[in-house]
Amino acid sequence: MLVIESHINPVAFSLFGIDIYWYAILIVSGILLGAKFAQKEFVRRGLSEDFVYDMLFVVLPSAIIGARLWYVIFEWDYYMQNPWQILNLRGGGLAIHGGIIGGTLALYLFTRNKKITLVDMIDVLTPSLALGQAIGRRGNFVNQEAHGGPSKLPWAIMIDGKSYHPTFLYESLGDFIIFLFLINYRKKNPEKGKVAAIYFIAYGILRFFVEGMRTDSLMIGSFRIAQIVSIVFVIIGLFMFYKSKYNNMPGFGLKRK
Repeated sequence: MLVIESHINPVAFSLFGIDIYWYAILIVSGILLGAKFAQKEFVRRGLSEDFVYDMLFVVLPSAIIGARLWYVIFEWDYYMQNPWQILNLRGGGLAIHGGIIGGTLALYLFTRNKKITLVDMIDVLTPSLALGQAIGRRGNFVNQEAHGGPSKLPWAIMIDGKSYHPTFLYESLGDFIIFLFLINYRKKNPEKGKVAAIYFIAYGILRFFVEGMRTDSLMIGSFRIAQIVSIVFVIIGLFMFYKSKYNNMPGFGLKRK
């Protein structure tokens, strides 16, 4: 049986005595690459090249806070005993669902100020979000985390002498497929809300099944939080897709071909 060894040093390099982790590098790389794809789409829709950076300045801090709060809330037994660790982001503990919720709240305020509908913005940003997730998930490989149960499959990952399902890899590949589909699909100028709807449906289904294989899920009782949220995502996506059929309007800055 062939297995993938996971023994990469999580520290990429040190700068002025501060360790810079591969996980942080991958997350930042995902954000920057996603921003470039979003920038191209914003320009195609008639906005300035700097628009995406104005948006990130507002949305990104809220997304990070949301991701951290989500994790802390569902690991409260630990943080109640160690409150000084709540702000220790370098110690790990960011949940993508909390990041999406926090980022969306900030995005809503941003779009109101710019007089652009929230659905239009989500249509532009969801492909970039999928790309960022695909890249960021690779950091779990370096950290030897977010893996599944024992596996004897040829692509299993070896950690401490035992082989496991590389569930982070499953999600990363799935996210990248979603990204490729969405950037090609939106070239057709679909009705407002369809790109976002497909993302919510596709990612919800992907994460539901991947989460069922993980060994480190955040729990509420006997239920996996991520699976509950994934079901909500699918419902939201189906509703948005249904509404888009009756909207029959392109997104801002686009003309129906």
